[in-house]
Amino acid sequence: MAQDIIPIELGLPQGDLVTLWAPRWREDGEEWEAFLGDEEDLYAFPDAAHLAAFVRTAEQHDLVDHPAWEIVPALNVPELIPDDDHSYDLVGVPEMVADEPDSWTIGELAEIVGIVRSLADVCELDEVHEVLDAYEGFSLLEQGRLPFTGREGQRLWNDLSAAVSEKWDSVLDAIDQLVTVPSVDAATLEATAEELAAFHEESAEAEAGVDSENDDLDTVDSDDAEAAGATDSDDTDDEPVGFWGEVGIDPIKIVTSDQEYYTLRCYLDDEPIFLGSDGEIDVYTSERALARGLADSSKFGDTDLADVSTWSTVRDAATAGELEVEVDTDNTYVLAGLDADLAEGVDAIDPTQLELAVELLTDAADWAGDDSVAAALTKSESLGWLVSFVLRPEPNRLAPSAPFDAEQSAWRKLVESFEDRLRSH
Repeated sequence: MAQDIIPIELGLPQGDLVTLWAPRWREDGEEWEAFLGDEEDLYAFPDAAHLAAFVRTAEQHDLVDHPAWEIVPALNVPELIPDDDHSYDLVGVPEMVADEPDSWTIGELAEIVGIVRSLADVCELDEVHEVLDAYEGFSLLEQGRLPFTGREGQRLWNDLSAAVSEKWDSVLDAIDQLVTVPSVDAATLEATAEELAAFHEESAEAEAGVDSENDDLDTVDSDDAEAAGATDSDDTDDEPVGFWGEVGIDPIKIVTSDQEYYTLRCYLDDEPIFLGSDGEIDVYTSERALARGLADSSKFGDTDLADVSTWSTVRDAATAGELEVEVDTDNTYVLAGLDADLAEGVDAIDPTQLELAVELLTDAADWAGDDSVAAALTKSESLGWLVSFVLRPEPNRLAPSAPFDAEQSAWRKLVESFEDRLRSH
């Protein structure tokens, strides 16, 4: 299966350089991964203009045999500019680990270590593997902040920081020594440089236009602004939030291949909490059944929702027979049929349905302290690449191609694991 060929930026001791990365793809029953290069050289360039000039004219390199390579030389220069998600500041790692391990730092560090592992795999950098494999913290980054919390988590982070302080220079040197900046055809470079300059000029003009519009808005007469503000405020105040909006807990509907279920979920400090306990979600087969279940005082004494301050309000309304369960469209999660759509490919998948399904599976796994969903949906996994392509399409990404058997199988495992959490009443 052909995955994307992606422009990436590497922050190295010799500077910020751009190159191409082909994440793992399957061909003739084998898995492959590659970077733009030739034999022991990793080709990298000072900007997208040089990269474009090279790919339009070069005939010999390691990506020539990639199933999707024929699309790359036809890309325009802006499409070869790495986006923020594929810019890896390897030089900045020591500064990152000097900070406290918040979610943003750990997430960025996980992406950098991921690309470093890929470089070590493809380019056979044993010294890099030795560093990354010698310290447990490197392998736990993809799990997010959880492994680095508490006393043991602080120890792991301190060990990781010490490892970076002592060993990261050897990682940088190993990768830096691979890099070759090949010469490119002068006439082609002149054309691509003009494309890049035109793109930057258009971007600057567009940004200036937005700023100008904002300035114009700032000059609106204050009386008009106050009047408009009052109207907006009145409209907002008139909108009924309803019982569930007031308590901050949402009824949700889950549609599996053979049943419909109803349960509750809310977010406390941005963390999902379900009606349930010990990683199992209490579900009912109708809205009325859920309302009746909530009225039963013998149940839900230890539910995780008891930590929510408004939980007693929900229980009181249910006990009084006044609770009406109505599910908003945005809280309806349809898992049925997605596995078949994934097998057919990108065009068969409803992005909204997939995004909601991913939200549900991720929330349930996070609530239960299970990292399997996060691991399966990372961009280094084939399912993660397919999902990210559907949910976050980008102009410089190449569409994944069939077959999608592995992605379908991985998705089914995630759904089966989720359904095993459902405790039906």
